[in-house]
Amino acid sequence: MPDLKKITRDWTLFLDRDGVINDEKLGEYILHWDYFIFSKGVLEAFKKLSDAFGRIIIVTNQKGVGKGLMTQEALDTIHYEMHREVEIVGGRIDRIYACTDLDDESPMRKPNHGMALQARKDFPEVDFTKSIMVGNKPSDMRFGRAAGMFTVFVATTNPEVPFPHPDIDLRFASLQEFAEAVCVG
Repeated sequence: MPDLKKITRDWTLFLDRDGVINDEKLGEYILHWDYFIFSKGVLEAFKKLSDAFGRIIIVTNQKGVGKGLMTQEALDTIHYEMHREVEIVGGRIDRIYACTDLDDESPMRKPNHGMALQARKDFPEVDFTKSIMVGNKPSDMRFGRAAGMFTVFVATTNPEVPFPHPDIDLRFASLQEFAEAVCVG
């Protein structure tokens, strides 16, 4: 794992959404913008992380669309509003990739790393050896490992996941705590 204080703008940050950026409703889906609540300190973290990383990319599994529990339009609205709120505080999201597939074997569905490959296609400067995946589930860590990234586990919803763990390079309590470790001041 690199020294987090030495992260430069040629690094890419990949973030999971539910449980990392917003409060996760365990066993439920975030079906509307009204249900989306930024986790404590996340907006401030986005500002810091946007200054540190050259790219910030969201990768999220969203089976609720595939199951017909929500529309693609509702998901797009959530992401539009999330992006807008991040920009208001001076943060940045370069792209959001959402896999709505129901098939767990889909190459785009985490832990498979299809969304990472799509991001590198869209942003050829992305170097997975200079990328960090932050997530709150073991599948997020396997996604990062499959693409050759460093992995950071945030113990927001699954604190029972052991550490040290072969799929986890670093562990923090939240995205805010990770951002503080990356950014001085």
